[in-house]
Amino acid sequence: MKYNLSIAVTLFFIMDPLGNIPVFLSVLKRVAPERRNKILVRELLIALGFLLLFFFVGQYGLRILHLSNEAIGIGGGLVLFLIAVHMIFPSDKATTDENMSGEPFIVPLAVPLVAGPSTLAVILLLDHSNVVGSLFAIIVAWVGSSIILLFSTSFYKILGERGLIAVERLTGMLLIIMSVQMFLDGIASYFKGG
Repeated sequence: MKYNLSIAVTLFFIMDPLGNIPVFLSVLKRVAPERRNKILVRELLIALGFLLLFFFVGQYGLRILHLSNEAIGIGGGLVLFLIAVHMIFPSDKATTDENMSGEPFIVPLAVPLVAGPSTLAVILLLDHSNVVGSLFAIIVAWVGSSIILLFSTSFYKILGERGLIAVERLTGMLLIIMSVQMFLDGIASYFKGG
């Protein structure tokens, strides 16, 4: 149970719901206010579908591509490191395409903001011999992220722009530590197996 909660917390931090609030609000401002919650719920459910799909089908894809868990761990650690560095030192470029018109569908809200590459890499590494525990971790992280994103306007009012930036920087620091651990675990596993 302790392991499952640890994985859930890790996935929650990688999903970075507080850091994604400004992007969600920016994308949804082009949508009629009465449609926003419906779209948000739809996108969150699509993201959950991607997370579960990767959990159940991902291992088969790894076998077809002849990718080892060690390679996924090292690659996932590197991607997570780059994302975390971007969170701490953001560029001036906008995260979303301002020219995008109409309602968002899958991109960018479901993928990559909730079900991003690092989250999917961690899900590929979950213990498939403990399906119930791994599913528990995925769903707890998704529910936590969903609650924050569903109340994103309230969180934005409470924390403000500076508060969200501070939280994102702190999350970035935690993710750098997690990414290094993923990378080291992948290398250690490779040498242990080799």
